[in-house]
Amino acid sequence: MKKIGIFYSFNSNKTARIGEKIKEAFGPEADIEAVNAEMVTEEQFTMYDNLIVGVPTWFDGELPNYWDEFVPALEELDLKGKKIAIYGLGDQKGYPENFNDGVGIFASIVEKCGAKLVGFTSREGYTYEHSAAERGDSFCGLCLDQENQARLSGKRVKDWALQLEKEFK
Repeated sequence: MKKIGIFYSFNSNKTARIGEKIKEAFGPEADIEAVNAEMVTEEQFTMYDNLIVGVPTWFDGELPNYWDEFVPALEELDLKGKKIAIYGLGDQKGYPENFNDGVGIFASIVEKCGAKLVGFTSREGYTYEHSAAERGDSFCGLCLDQENQARLSGKRVKDWALQLEKEFK
């Protein structure tokens, strides 16, 4: 498998912890490099063929400031040939009308730039009103709820890493 870049804010505690768990789930033989999303450059974002991107949802369905500020540069990139898997954290009870919207917003942006989304997961087991991360019966990434379903995250992360190992080939 090619080297994987995993992008997340090193200062966003929950998203960073999940990023580390994803790296661990791939195992020590995997070549995964962590990149701080708060300092990412266009060159860093395009140097990998396989990317995992951590995108929590802030406030009422918004991207975090660091990703929002990177969007203008991102929209100018040619991501054809790149496979991108997105994970995010949301709160399905506190924010049921925009659960994990950040994942869906980011997915739409990278798709418009030519990237292939991988890592779709089931919506089963979640209770919410709406999510921009929905694609039919699936989420367009790994959607986690550390506020209400933290006990389920470990298995979801491990299963997702196994899925990505296949999809990144």
